[in-house]
Amino acid sequence: MVPFTGANTTTPYLADNHAKYTRKLCQSISEAIKKCELRDGMTISFHHAFREGDKVINHVVETISKMGIKDLTLASSSLLSCNTPLIEHIKSGVITQIYTSGMRGKLADAISHGLMKKPVHIHSHGGRVKLIQSGEINIDIAFLAVSTADELGNANGVSGKSQCGSLGYAMVDAQFAKHVVLLTEDIVAYPNSPASIRQDQVDYIIKVDEVGDPTKISVGAARITSNPRELMIARYAADVIEHSGYFVDGFSMQTGSGASSTAATRFLETKMRAKNITASFALGGITASIVDLHEKGLIHKLLDTQSFDGVAGQSLAKNRQHHEISTNYYANPASKGASCDELDIVILSALEVDLNFNINVLTGSDGVMRGASGGHCDTAAGANLTIVVAPLIRSRIPTVIKTVTTIVTPGESIGVLVTDHGIAVNPNRPEIALRLKEAGLPIFTIEQLYERAVSLVGDAEPIQFLDKIVGVVRYRDGSIIDVVRQVKD
Repeated sequence: MVPFTGANTTTPYLADNHAKYTRKLCQSISEAIKKCELRDGMTISFHHAFREGDKVINHVVETISKMGIKDLTLASSSLLSCNTPLIEHIKSGVITQIYTSGMRGKLADAISHGLMKKPVHIHSHGGRVKLIQSGEINIDIAFLAVSTADELGNANGVSGKSQCGSLGYAMVDAQFAKHVVLLTEDIVAYPNSPASIRQDQVDYIIKVDEVGDPTKISVGAARITSNPRELMIARYAADVIEHSGYFVDGFSMQTGSGASSTAATRFLETKMRAKNITASFALGGITASIVDLHEKGLIHKLLDTQSFDGVAGQSLAKNRQHHEISTNYYANPASKGASCDELDIVILSALEVDLNFNINVLTGSDGVMRGASGGHCDTAAGANLTIVVAPLIRSRIPTVIKTVTTIVTPGESIGVLVTDHGIAVNPNRPEIALRLKEAGLPIFTIEQLYERAVSLVGDAEPIQFLDKIVGVVRYRDGSIIDVVRQVKD
């Protein structure tokens, strides 16, 4: 114990009326970095709620580079095509280790061809939280883009000019990081509400010109489709749901970010109305299609860890039963309760499916990383029925193959594969196969779909890899389920 020396000895800012209200505000990113004492070898984190419209990750890392700080671990919830500038910071030694749920574009291509000395760790959304809780990902500074914040750091993604919707990823970083720095375009009057990130979690706040472009949230993986083949697959998926045995009043569901996955939602409305069925909740990345069903009274509650478009972000702001949740709440297998465990049905996409129903959503047919683990294995493990949707052939390359290039989700978690050439049911779900056959749906074995693909385009050419491991694929519990090796030039 120490003797009393004054009312504001430990809170000197309270003796200065200006400092009292501005003590967290920084004039620049570099000022915040200096105050947080970022040093070589530390870990920085970001979230990707703005997806391809993100304006923060590249800007912050560029600033760090100019300050001469090196050997950093980058722990972004995901990386996308917009993060191409990171290549130069990897080459210069600013970033030497990466943890992420996935990557795309030129950055992913460069890493797949051996850019980094250390392999990238690919985790699921729920698995990321587990790695943070265990201390393997030990965040020194979280740089978090928010739509609005007040002078103490109460922040959200549903007000202001650049709205990204749910801050489900950022909420975890705000909880566990040693230092939390907010970047926002709009500092509003205190108290800002709702507060997705709270004032007692935030160290510093920076006003910047741009945090992100919300119009680019729903491009790429989260796009809306009008493709006839993808719509056919979506119709089949809706038929599978209808006859699965889980399509009863009060069922719960999630659709992934893939085009056919999100489109399937649109075909459920007619079926729900015909059978007078409503869903208890929809989970995960929320889309305009899900919001539409909610506002029509067909889905009672939305649990949103990432808003996939502007409509979802607006809904989160105005609809009382549209709830923002963290990725810990959503899918962490080590949490005291993950919402994905309450799912009846989840619809997910795939780049490859093999004869054992193992799923690859990370590497393309050329072996290059071009996707993300996301919540794939989390929701597949938790749901009562996992439906995977994919075309049988992409650009004359078969989707159903003997062995997937990279396992992200194990086949034991998959119930049904829906393609444009038919439907295959995992042999471990004979009751589902029986229901779908009785409904007259086009059911085949996975082997028959494989043979169909081969008859159309032939077997896929084997990919040439080098021995070097460029990626380590972590299952949601932290275990290593597969590795990605360097692609041979």
